[in-house]
Parts: sequence; structure tokens; C-alpha cells
Amino acid sequence: MNWWRKLKKNPLAKIGAIILIFFYVAVIFADFIAPYSPYTSQNDGSLLPPTKIYLRNQQGEFVAPHVYPTTQGPTDLNTGDRLLEVDWEKPSPIRFFIKGTPYQFLQIKLPLPPTFEEREIFGGFTFTRRLFGTIGEGKINILGTDEQGRDQFSRILFGGRISLFIGLIGIAISFPLGMFVGGIAGYFGGWIDSVLMRLVEVLMTIPGIYLLVALAAVLPPSLSSAQRFLLIVLITSFIGWSGLARVIRGQVLSIKEQEFVQSAKAIGAGPFYIIIRHILPQTATYIVISATLSIPSFIVAESVLSLIGLGIQQPDPSWGNLLSLASNASIIVLQPWLIIPPAVLIILTVLSFNLLGDGLRDALDPRSINKS
Repeated sequence: MNWWRKLKKNPLAKIGAIILIFFYVAVIFADFIAPYSPYTSQNDGSLLPPTKIYLRNQQGEFVAPHVYPTTQGPTDLNTGDRLLEVDWEKPSPIRFFIKGTPYQFLQIKLPLPPTFEEREIFGGFTFTRRLFGTIGEGKINILGTDEQGRDQFSRILFGGRISLFIGLIGIAISFPLGMFVGGIAGYFGGWIDSVLMRLVEVLMTIPGIYLLVALAAVLPPSLSSAQRFLLIVLITSFIGWSGLARVIRGQVLSIKEQEFVQSAKAIGAGPFYIIIRHILPQTATYIVISATLSIPSFIVAESVLSLIGLGIQQPDPSWGNLLSLASNASIIVLQPWLIIPPAVLIILTVLSFNLLGDGLRDALDPRSINKS
């Protein structure tokens, strides 16, 4: 386990891993952490700024943290600012593990073929407790509200499920395909190798983002976000395996000449057994590193498609379609809290995967392992 000790000594890789663990835990437990449903609008709560938390009452006395009911007031004709109306007579204390609207925890729904309709795989468990909330009429909107009066913090948490897991699902589809094709091409060689590598080269010449835009544009508007999500994953996976197949093929060409492969042949092992059992495991180091560095490309692809309106559609949240508000200049100037959080989260996620991937590459480098 020298590579594990070396990885733990890499501070940047540790930071990346900690950030990713924190993000994935947060989105998995979004139902519990989010104070409100990502689809529920607040009355007169459109485009509210982040809620101000008070520690003192109106008499200046120190009390428990609390907020006040806040709504949008009339627009100031001189400055163009939207004034806030605060009801100072109704303080709402902030409490942890507060009882809220019921929700299904760990509920799993997937769009399944042939119709790709969303079906419930696991019903989950019904809970009513949330990590934090308020008692009374006041709402705690940590990151403000959107144009529909929905809590932005809750939408970011739920949107992270799509943006973070699209990469994991993408490599789960593309990597086995790339490994299998590359393994067959490298092991058998000859005309099989030529045909498969020409197919790989054709796929590698296709500009990925343009293909995504073209295919996403022709998707019927009647598709649900779950169906659209699945198709985006399939599209990105379809064009994402070719580079891996080419690298695996090169590694297999050298591995298949080694003694343990020749011994397996001598005792009568079949070619597919040798490829799967003996050869592909020898490429595990490269596959782990490549997978870590490939996940950000899937996240960015979903974000770009959602940003231009071809990915996950409202009212379902994803970091990409939350960031689509950046196309509105007035939102950027007047409500920056709607743009900055999803942009920062995408950047941190991509950077963290790259830091972790670089750390794994250094730790799993055979030359560094031999030195240690």
C-alpha cells in the first residue's frame, strides 16, 4: 500500500478528495440538509437576497439566532432597486433538526427502457426532520431565492445530484466499452484491430460539444428531465470511450507478450477469459487515473448543455441550468447570489477531480512506487 501512503502525503490530492467527499455526501443527503423543497415557491419571495440572520432583538438584547419574514416591496423609481419589506414584529427562531414537510429519503427513480419513463426502483423512507429551519413565518434562504421564489440553497443541493453523478454514470458506461474494445483490438490484432481502430479514429474526429448540441437540439420537447438526463449521459458516453480504447489497445499489445499471458494460453484458457481476467487488470492503474480525470468532462458537458437550454430543463435543477441565468445581464448585476454559487461549485468540483487525478497519477507511478 505504498501508493496509498504516498497519496495521503499529497496535500493537494487530499484537499481535492475532501471537497469531493463533502459535495457527494451533501447531495446524497440533500432531502435532509435542504430546508425547503426545490420546487416550492414562497409568497412574494421572488429574487430575495440571502437572508440576514440576527442575534439581537429590536431592543438590542442578545437572543437566539432568528430571522424576520421578508418579502419584496415596490421598486425604487430613482435607483431601480427592489425594496424589501421586513416584518419586525414576527421574529422566527432558527432551529436544528426541525420538523418540516414530509419527504422520501433515499428514494430512487430511474428512466427505464423501452419508453424511458421514470419508474420508482426503491421507495425510500419517509421522514419529516430537516437539518435546520425556522419556527414561524420567517424563511431562511441562505443563498436567497430565484425568480420563482424558490430557495436557491435547496435547488443547488438537489441540482448537484445531476451534475455530480452524471460523471460517475458516464464513466460507468464508457469505460467498460473502451476497455473491452481496446482489449479485443490489442489482443487479436489483424483485421479485427484495423476495423476497430478505424471506428475509434472516426469517433475521435467528431467534435464532442458540437455533437452534443446537435443531438440535444433534436430531442423532442416532451421529454422529462429524467429522460433528457439519461440521453445526455448516453450521448457523452458514446463519444467518450474512443480515446480510452486506443490507449488500452497499446497497453494490451505489450502485455499479451508477457509470460503470464503465454502460460494462460498454454493451459488452454480462452481469449476472452485471458483478456478480462489477466490482461485488463494490468491496466487498472491507468484506468483509475483516467476515470478520475474524465469525470469533469462529463460535468462540464452537462453544464454547457443546460446553460444553453439543451440540457436539464426547469423546474428541475442542475448546476448548469442554475448557471443559465448568467445570460441575463441584469441578474449578474442585481442578483449575483444566483450566479456565483453554482459557478464556484462547478469550478471547485472540476478542480478537485483534477487534483485527485494528479495525486493518483503520482502515487501509482511505477517508478515512484519502486523508489519508495
